[in-house]
Amino acid sequence: MLTIKTMLNFNSNYILENEAVRLSPLQVNDYDHLLNFATNEPEIWEYSLVQPNSPIKLKKYINDALLARKKKLEYAFIVYDKIAKQYAGSTRFYDIQVENKSLQLGYTWYGKQYRGTLLNKNCKYLLLAFAFDTLQVDRVEFRADNKNKRSISAMLSIGCVVEGVMRDHILKPNGGRRDSIVLSILRHEWASKINSELHLKIN
Repeated sequence: MLTIKTMLNFNSNYILENEAVRLSPLQVNDYDHLLNFATNEPEIWEYSLVQPNSPIKLKKYINDALLARKKKLEYAFIVYDKIAKQYAGSTRFYDIQVENKSLQLGYTWYGKQYRGTLLNKNCKYLLLAFAFDTLQVDRVEFRADNKNKRSISAMLSIGCVVEGVMRDHILKPNGGRRDSIVLSILRHEWASKINSELHLKIN
């Protein structure tokens, strides 16, 4: 059986796409594609633990993501809207645990014009299909600020199950501590229900 250990090659440039979106590995030259979001849409970063909300911070954000990939810790993507023909945001796999056949899906953000559209569901379908069907993971985990109701609603809408809330879990960039909600999708949930239901929602 294929496993995450044998299938996830950090040196490979995986491209995940359908008719609506394309997810490509984040690269240094993607700075220009994301700069407008960093400088002109501060509301994107309201609940983010990492806030690339300036040109300097965006460069560091991209460089840190590329370094994490080099260290085989994370794999970041840039999101391209094939219908609007423009870049829309970013997302990634992280906390990749080979021995446990699990990973987290997060660092997800999109420009405000994509909120309430099918972009996120298309992205999540491609990422989950890759994780479960190609990498053969058993568990995909999601986390968010427990106050971020929009993000939580989006995760619930794709079939995530709430596992609980970690109180005062982590420091926030502007002070204070964050309560983090934990959600997940398991292999049998994806195979028996979520795959087909999410596929119907985007088609």
